[in-house]
Amino acid sequence: MKTRILCGLLFCAIAAGGFASESDGIFTIKVGQFEISMLVDNERDGNASIIPGADEAFLKRYIPAGGFKHSTNVFLIKAPGRIILVDTAFGGTIFDKMKTLGVTPDQVDAVLITHLHGDHIGGLQKDGQAIFPKARIYLSFLEKDHFTRIAVNQGAVAALAPYGSRVETFEPGQLGSTLRELLPGITPIAAYGHTPGHTAFLVENGGSRLLIIGDLLHVALIQFPHPEISATYDIDQNAAAAIRRQLLDYAAKNNIPVGGMHMVYPGVGNVEASGFKFSASR
Repeated sequence: MKTRILCGLLFCAIAAGGFASESDGIFTIKVGQFEISMLVDNERDGNASIIPGADEAFLKRYIPAGGFKHSTNVFLIKAPGRIILVDTAFGGTIFDKMKTLGVTPDQVDAVLITHLHGDHIGGLQKDGQAIFPKARIYLSFLEKDHFTRIAVNQGAVAALAPYGSRVETFEPGQLGSTLRELLPGITPIAAYGHTPGHTAFLVENGGSRLLIIGDLLHVALIQFPHPEISATYDIDQNAAAAIRRQLLDYAAKNNIPVGGMHMVYPGVGNVEASGFKFSASR
């Protein structure tokens, strides 16, 4: 059987024009005129128990004896005339990293939300005040509707509340149908499954692209070789598995680097495709 391989994350990213400061938790690539930086908000020991039904023998095939790391990342996009943040993580160290890149919260024009879990929106507000005073917040209608009306999550409600009318919803396009830009050079793609409105963002400029996949992967060491395996965090595990396979296949066929919110540093790499399995290497 043919295989898909995520090869040489660091090497592939640097070859595409990236530059790094691993000690600072920042990895930057150029996508046309866009400068996109992956910022590590925090890193901790990974927990393979979030993979349901995985026994010890299975885990030993993919998890190093010393364990693995779990990262929570955001992406900062410096576009001509605009600064965009994709997710805010917990809002822990990202503000120091933004400062390192010469960006303060009041300079951010837009915050794109992949979904409304706390480790993606924790940096939106503090003590009921908006941390990004000028930014518009963009998220899918299904996501907002689910977490603020259907299965109300008070953390999500509190995160969005300070922004009032500056919260804008949209309907991401489906792969295989019409895709439309949300902002110049940024197209939302439906990646439903992890949450009802989970969204990936395709960034494109000057013939270069990056696909920010949000929480498509939680334990990449396992989910690249087995994209059919979802994590316990996925609300609809079957839908999450289906879109994981579809988006990784799309990235591979179109030679689009991917960046993930829970992929360890540098968090960006290329997917090479030729079948139905994935494996990861650094």
